[in-house]
Amino acid sequence: MINDTDMKYLRRCVELAEAALEAGDEPFGSMLVSASGEVLMEDHNHVAGGDHTQHPEFALARWAAQNMTIEDREKAIVYTSGEHCPMCAAAHGWAGLGRIVYASSSKQLAGWLDELEVAPSRVRNLSIQEVIRDTVIEGPVPELAEEVRRLHVRLHDKKHNSSNA
Repeated sequence: MINDTDMKYLRRCVELAEAALEAGDEPFGSMLVSASGEVLMEDHNHVAGGDHTQHPEFALARWAAQNMTIEDREKAIVYTSGEHCPMCAAAHGWAGLGRIVYASSSKQLAGWLDELEVAPSRVRNLSIQEVIRDTVIEGPVPELAEEVRRLHVRLHDKKHNSSNA
C-alpha cells in the first residue's frame, strides 16, 4: 500500500523527470532508498546522447550491486516516475533489489505515446511482473501519473515543434 512517505519520494521522482526534460532528455526520474529511509542515490534519464541504456533505474541497480550488501539491497526501495522497462526490471532483479513503487505504468506510457502519434519503441512494452518475480511492485498513482503524462506531452510537443522549424 502506498503511504505518505512513498508519495514524498514519488513526487521527488517526478521532479527528477522534469529536470531531465529541462536538460533536453526524456522525462524519467528514480531514487534508491534504504530500509531506514535514507536516500542512497537519485538520477534521471541520460539517453539524449544516443545511449538508450542510460536509464536511472539501471544506474541505481548497478550502483546498488557495487555498493550495498545483498541483505541491504533486498530491503531497499526503488521509487520511479515511470514503471521499469524490461532492461531495468531485469537489472533490478539481478541486483536483488526490494520493493518497486512507480507513479505511471508502462501501459499508460504506451497509450500516451500512441495518442501523441509517437512510433513504438523497438523494445516490447512488458510489465515488471512479466520480467521478474518475487518482488513487491506498487503503482501507478493516478494523480502523479497525470503529472508524468504532461511531461511526456511537453517532450513530444517540443520535438514536434523543433522538427517543423
